[in-house]
Amino acid sequence: MKQTQIEEYEINARTMFVEPVVYGGKIYSRAVELEDEFLSPFKPLDIIKNSCLYYGVDYESRKRGTRQLIGYSRKLSIIIEPTYHIYFFPTVSPQLPECIWIALEHVECYRRISAQKAMVIFRNKQSYIFPVSASTIESQMLRTSFLKTKLMQRIESNGKKVFYSARGPESVNALERSLEYDANLKDENES
Repeated sequence: MKQTQIEEYEINARTMFVEPVVYGGKIYSRAVELEDEFLSPFKPLDIIKNSCLYYGVDYESRKRGTRQLIGYSRKLSIIIEPTYHIYFFPTVSPQLPECIWIALEHVECYRRISAQKAMVIFRNKQSYIFPVSASTIESQMLRTSFLKTKLMQRIESNGKKVFYSARGPESVNALERSLEYDANLKDENES
């Protein structure tokens, strides 16, 4: 796959993972999408932060939101953009230069290669070996799935509240008053 060098990169629904690469003595990012690869002069965490901002929320707020929703405080998964199901998890602490960010939606399965290597097979059937244990991939996927579920429950619950308040007792009373008015009008017209 040909790698295109770009200045800025925003994570999108096609992004499978973002990993650090050494390029010219500096840490760059390799962003791998379903059918493309990009090389960016920014570190993976910077791409995550900039992508959060691109979708309108800063990284620190996303971290606080994750903590609040699932109660974890280490190696936090990040909701980049929930509408398009863009949830990413880090393989190690995001502060470490070797941290790789993987998109939950694109992972089909994973396999243990060795104690500190796991193969991740993505839904487009591409596979990559990452320098992290299969148990780390598993626990990060579970946390990210939990985060996604909790957020969807909140959104669904909020949608029901809006629905019920729009059709709550006051709406029924207004409808009943309208029916009473119609009945009274009919009685007056018949007199």
